[in-house]
Amino acid sequence: MALRDQEDLLLNQRVAGGDRAAFQLLVLRHEGRLRAFLSRVAGSEGDDLAQEAFVRAWQRAGDYRGQGSYAAWLTGIGWRLFLDQRRTARRREALAANEDVPKSTDPRSASDAALDAERLLAALTPQERAALTLCFGHGWSHGEAAEIMGVPLGTLKSLVLRGRAKAQKMIGEGGET
Repeated sequence: MALRDQEDLLLNQRVAGGDRAAFQLLVLRHEGRLRAFLSRVAGSEGDDLAQEAFVRAWQRAGDYRGQGSYAAWLTGIGWRLFLDQRRTARRREALAANEDVPKSTDPRSASDAALDAERLLAALTPQERAALTLCFGHGWSHGEAAEIMGVPLGTLKSLVLRGRAKAQKMIGEGGET
């Protein structure tokens, strides 16, 4: 176990005992990466999901036993919250029947390349987007990403391959004039 993982485990053990200062340290260590991932997969809802993930991590601190990294455990909580949010949104859409749900737009200014990346990721399924973001955007191994997403390793690898193929095809189509 890496030193940082050992430190996270010790901090989390203190959190399980109600230590708010230890939890604050864990939040400071992991919030940027978690927010970035959830913003990629959930758009403008990413910050809210990250907040909820930290609330759940506080509530369930006793559930983390040190198998895998704390960052992967926390990101897995965020991913499951995203999936729950999507299921709820689908149910609401079905009830609203044919009512258009406005798509959120991000008013932040960004370079053309960043906008192109956002458009490219938006065209992928949420699972493909998450797999690519975890593996290429955040540097998780395929095994870690599979654990975070709660899917078998082979499924994760398939999601990465399909997502990459779709992205490469879109890039190729965009280059033709």
